[in-house]
Amino acid sequence: MADTFWGYSRKSGKVGIRNQIAIIPSVFCSAKVAERIAYQVPGTVYFRHPVGCSQVGEDLEVTAKTLIAIGNNPNFAGVVVVGLGCERFSPYELAEGIAPSQKMLETVVIQKEGDSIAAIQKGVKAAREMVQMASRQSREEFPVSELMIGLNCGGSDMTSGLIANPALGYASDKLVAQGGSSILSEITELIGTEEILARRAINNEVAELIRKTIDRTEEKLRKQTQQSSNQERTHLISKGNYDGGLSSVVEKSLGSMKKSGNAPFSGVISYGHQPNKKGLFLLDSPGHDGEVSTGEAAAGAHMILFPTGRGTPTGFPGVPVIKITGNPETYEKMKENIDINAGTVLEGRKTLEQAGEEIYQEIIEVASGKQVKAEVLGHDEQFCVTRLP
Repeated sequence: MADTFWGYSRKSGKVGIRNQIAIIPSVFCSAKVAERIAYQVPGTVYFRHPVGCSQVGEDLEVTAKTLIAIGNNPNFAGVVVVGLGCERFSPYELAEGIAPSQKMLETVVIQKEGDSIAAIQKGVKAAREMVQMASRQSREEFPVSELMIGLNCGGSDMTSGLIANPALGYASDKLVAQGGSSILSEITELIGTEEILARRAINNEVAELIRKTIDRTEEKLRKQTQQSSNQERTHLISKGNYDGGLSSVVEKSLGSMKKSGNAPFSGVISYGHQPNKKGLFLLDSPGHDGEVSTGEAAAGAHMILFPTGRGTPTGFPGVPVIKITGNPETYEKMKENIDINAGTVLEGRKTLEQAGEEIYQEIIEVASGKQVKAEVLGHDEQFCVTRLP
């Protein structure tokens, strides 16, 4: 019998694990108005970003698809779109992209309302009504096959690839085996593993997509590092990773891929897109933590699982980020930020499988309403829409 969790039914047929209202600006010019609306209405989250205008071609297309996909994430019961009125990415296009999800939806355009104050008033009224409507909805029981998790990591050290990532891989495998979905990304930190990952593809087509995705990123990085006159800017892993015991990007990659366990890859997802089936996927994304989490949330991830050997407090608006460390010293120093101490494996108190089971049970509890530490502390730094070079 499959495991279950308690979530919120959506008219689209999807299931959410949070029931908040998203306040999404279509352009950076309306970000402050969106923030003021969210500040006045508990039960909302807002998405500040620096894009939506002065972009062309694929760069603008990625912004549009990502913001629409964030609005479609099932964790949000409703969306208030906030626009200026003259931006390249129209607030009406953003709202039209979200409308098929059948969520509660309102569009506020500053130039149409007359000024910031009038726009804030309209947005606050709409958001309050949505929060009140959402509060009437009760959680229902669903199989874990309805869940999708994102796999991300940051501030890695030697314990990440040895303990935290493999333990997360165990939990990911258990979810996927029951019909759920999982997303591996951070392509810059998978360089050198393309053939290993390709062997896990469900068919030759997916295998070739995996190879091309990683090869394309490696070639882009090669060009960028060749153009730099500062050799300190050409390192592919951070100083903190070196200090934590990692020797090279290859060593980091071999540890990073462990987050995906051993399940077969069902496909490769483009940034700003959502998969049309279930299983384990590779998301084509930059290596920046925020861009990865944003891409995974845009793909429909209900939560992000985030191993960190060195420790980081960051979170994502409306999408819980579960922090895991394989380093017991890091946990002791940052226990107010980190949810799971997989460092018990290093200390000999738990096996890797037991740590993985602890992570899996945490996924069920968070899906059923338990708040992670980043949520409690209000961390939301990881929302970051990628911009093409």
